[in-house]
Amino acid sequence: MKFIAIVGTNASKSYNRRLLHFMKKHFAAKAEIVIKEIKEYPLFCEDFDETPHSIMELATEIDHSDGVIFATPEYDHGIPAALKSVIEWLSYDVHPLTNRPVMIVGASLGNLGTVYAQDDLRRILDSPGLGPYVLPGHQFLLGHAPSAFDKNDNLNDDRTISWLDTCFDGFIKYAVSINSMAGRSNQADATTGASSKPRETPVIVDLRTNESTVDASTSASKTDKTNDYGIDEKTFGLVKSSVDETTGASSSNAKKETSERPVIVNLRQPEMAVKADSVTGASQA
Repeated sequence: MKFIAIVGTNASKSYNRRLLHFMKKHFAAKAEIVIKEIKEYPLFCEDFDETPHSIMELATEIDHSDGVIFATPEYDHGIPAALKSVIEWLSYDVHPLTNRPVMIVGASLGNLGTVYAQDDLRRILDSPGLGPYVLPGHQFLLGHAPSAFDKNDNLNDDRTISWLDTCFDGFIKYAVSINSMAGRSNQADATTGASSKPRETPVIVDLRTNESTVDASTSASKTDKTNDYGIDEKTFGLVKSSVDETTGASSSNAKKETSERPVIVNLRQPEMAVKADSVTGASQA
């Protein structure tokens, strides 16, 4: 798996940067972690004629990743302004965080280990235009950061490392699940993080046109099955019915029944015949 890890500060000295570099080394066998600095990104401003090239490059890297890790300090019970600015860029003209798995970690000088900043970041990421899936229940809070690292920049407490292992393993499983639901091809084993064979491309059915096309981003086939299943473009899924102008009686162009029965369509095998369940009357493809 590949994760983009964002250092949530533009400061030259950062314990969060050290934390991410430790994670990069410590989890090298499970995932590739690419660390990104934010100090070179311009402050967000709508006066720009177009999104800065550096932001577009970051968005592209996120698009080609399995998830994002934010490491944030805590300034006045919130995230740094520099990190907020980057997130604003990523919700303005480009939206690479949408449906993307996200993990939040943080290191601070005090006891609470960025608990307020992490809560602040979760609220921000819940804003319209962002829409990531933030890992729930695995909150890594590193307090007393100056004494948490040894001379080689490794975490020096076994219990802290053990909890970080638990959080990261949970994130890998979470990312696999989210990416699988999103239909992304770059999947990995939930235990080892090893890449696996992409899943079969899902079939997308367009009920409004009679044209068959291929989605350029997913290669999924878009095929209209309206005529095959008697689906009207106005009903979107119900058996097409017409009304006799003289009697007002309703009739179905699929099959006349005493009562209308729902149709269940197997979109992967549309050529299969539609059969009715003898108990419920539901069709089974």
